[in-house]
Amino acid sequence: MDANLHTKKLNISILSAIFVQQLISNTLHKMKLFENTEVAFKLKSDSELERAYFLFKLIQSQPMVRIGTAVTNFVLKAHLPVEGLIKSTVFDHFCGGVTAEDCLPVIKNMYTKGNVHSVLDYSVEGKEEEASFDEALSKILKIIQFSEEKESIPFAVFKPTGFGRFVLYQKIGEKKELNSEEKEEWARVVARFHTVCKSAHEKDVPLLIDAEESWMQDAADDLIEELMELYNKEKAIVFNTIQMYRHDRMEYLRGLYARATEKGFHVGLKVVRGAYMEKERERAEDLGYPSPICVNKEATDKNYNEAVQFLMEHKKMAIFAGTHNEESSLLLLDLVQEYKLSIQDKRIWFGQLYGMSDHISLNLAKEGYNVAKYVPFGPVRDVMPYLIRRAEENTSVEGQTSRELVLLKTERKRRKL
Repeated sequence: MDANLHTKKLNISILSAIFVQQLISNTLHKMKLFENTEVAFKLKSDSELERAYFLFKLIQSQPMVRIGTAVTNFVLKAHLPVEGLIKSTVFDHFCGGVTAEDCLPVIKNMYTKGNVHSVLDYSVEGKEEEASFDEALSKILKIIQFSEEKESIPFAVFKPTGFGRFVLYQKIGEKKELNSEEKEEWARVVARFHTVCKSAHEKDVPLLIDAEESWMQDAADDLIEELMELYNKEKAIVFNTIQMYRHDRMEYLRGLYARATEKGFHVGLKVVRGAYMEKERERAEDLGYPSPICVNKEATDKNYNEAVQFLMEHKKMAIFAGTHNEESSLLLLDLVQEYKLSIQDKRIWFGQLYGMSDHISLNLAKEGYNVAKYVPFGPVRDVMPYLIRRAEENTSVEGQTSRELVLLKTERKRRKL
């Protein structure tokens, strides 16, 4: 009996030691996951790597970004011939091309060589004419068609203001009465939303709808929730976006989940930190109302991670985690393991912007996770507001540009450039 007991204790000790060893090994692997620059930048040629290093060195300087933004806006308004220069530098780094077709070689390269999917993002902003909204509708329908045909493009995406005027969303969100012309205009906006959502549903293509400034978002949220209720009966097809630098978004998320449970539809959400922080704070200060933005980055990070945890805890929810943050990415990896989900579960996606955070995208894809890059496209002049926001966002997020530079410098050293 004593010998058997001793053997059992020995076996338990050995199994415990093996478990601890595996736990330590897995932890170390995760910690080093995003440090492999050979994998991260394997799609970049030496010249592309050097261009990326040069661009992020410029972006690191706030004065340079401010000066560059002012100069760029001036030369574009003056119609000076600088589009070629812009295209060969910042545009080609952060955008896939001028048209959707231009992006296809980029998309194919990322998918075949890096196992990274793409989300074609028509990034034209600030249009106010009905013809522009109809053109955007046509492009999104074409992208849905691409997505149905190409495994490398699993999602379609659009911005609410791509389909209607900003001030119209704002007026509806503020519960102001629309005049007869505005009612007809809003009916056309709603029809455009339904057209793309119906097409996405018929073709089984998940559709991401981006978030914008807080003072127009309520109208978009209400409309998107109606579309979820209609098209998300079997699974998440329509995805809204929540910007977690807003301190009210967890309340919105809990309410959305409660309504979805009551009405019997699936929730699809893209979770991001946000892209309009400076504008939000400035407007709140100018108009004298409390800022909707979290008090600091730590509060935003906590808010973001809480949203990820909430989505993973509840059924009938799908997540597209749009983040350049390593800790939030690792949290989602841990939750996938904790809930014993497949790493290729189509309800769980990691997403980053093209031209940024390749160390997250490529290394996650190498491990077999679902990863997609947002690939913006559009005419150079029309995409400039997007590019300027990317530059401003990088300078305002402490450590992000520095991290990119450290990784680029490491890879340059490895390649002996």
